[in-house]
Amino acid sequence: MIAPRALVLAGARPGRDAVADYAGVPHKGLIQLAGRPLLERVAQALRGAGITHIAVSSASPEVTALAAALRAEVLPAQTGPSLSALRGVEALGTPVLLTTCDHALLQAEWVAQFLADAPADADVCVLLARREVVEAAAPGTQRTYLKFAEAEWSGCNLFLLRTPRGLAVIQLWRSIEADRKRPWRIIRRLGPITLLRYLAGRLTLAEALQRLGRLCDARLAAVASPFGLAAVDVDKPADLDLVRRLAEAQA
Repeated sequence: MIAPRALVLAGARPGRDAVADYAGVPHKGLIQLAGRPLLERVAQALRGAGITHIAVSSASPEVTALAAALRAEVLPAQTGPSLSALRGVEALGTPVLLTTCDHALLQAEWVAQFLADAPADADVCVLLARREVVEAAAPGTQRTYLKFAEAEWSGCNLFLLRTPRGLAVIQLWRSIEADRKRPWRIIRRLGPITLLRYLAGRLTLAEALQRLGRLCDARLAAVASPFGLAAVDVDKPADLDLVRRLAEAQA
C-alpha cells in the first residue's frame, strides 16, 4: 500500500500531567530519552518506516515549536484525544496512521511490520501484543490487558485507518473514552450476551472486533505484534523509569 500520512496525538488531559511534572518539563512530548525528546523519537521512527507526511496535534507552544522544527504539520489539539484524532483525520484524510507522542521506544521496524501485516480489506487495523510477549520484553511492567478466550492482549498505540469509515470508529471511541481502563465496560456496550461471554472467558478477539465493527459499519482487524516493547508507552512515572532503563540497555 501507499505509505499513509501519520497523526501524532500530543495533547494534554485536564489538570497537571504527573509524568511531565516528574520529568521537569511542561509537556510529556518534551521528555528527554537518550538525548532526544519523545516527540522527536516518534517522528524519526515514522520517517524511518517511509512515512513522509507527519502531523502533530497539540496545544502546547513548546510542542508545536518542536513539531515545526521536525518539519511536521501542526494541528490544534481538541478537548480529549478522541476528538483530536477525529479532527486530525478529517483534516489529513485517509489512509492515516495514528499514534501518540509518548510512544517512547517506537521503532521504524515495528511500524513497517504493522503496515505490511495489516489486512488490505480492513477499514481500521489495530496493533496488539500478547501478554507473554510484552512481559518477556519488559518484565514487571504494569499494563492494561484485554482478556479474551485465546489470549490476553495489550494495545500498542498504533492504529491504521485505511478508509473514511475509520471516522465512525473514532466516533465510537469518543463514546467509550472514559472507560478505556475498564475493558469490561467497553464490552458491555456490545450487549448482555457478549458481556457474559467475555466475563466467562469465552469471547474471542475476532468476535469482539466483528461486533464492534457492526456498531460503526466498519471492518476492524487486529494485527499481533512480535515486539513486546511496542506495548510500552509512558502513562505514569514508573513507565518513564522503565523506558529509561530499556533505552540505556539498548544503547
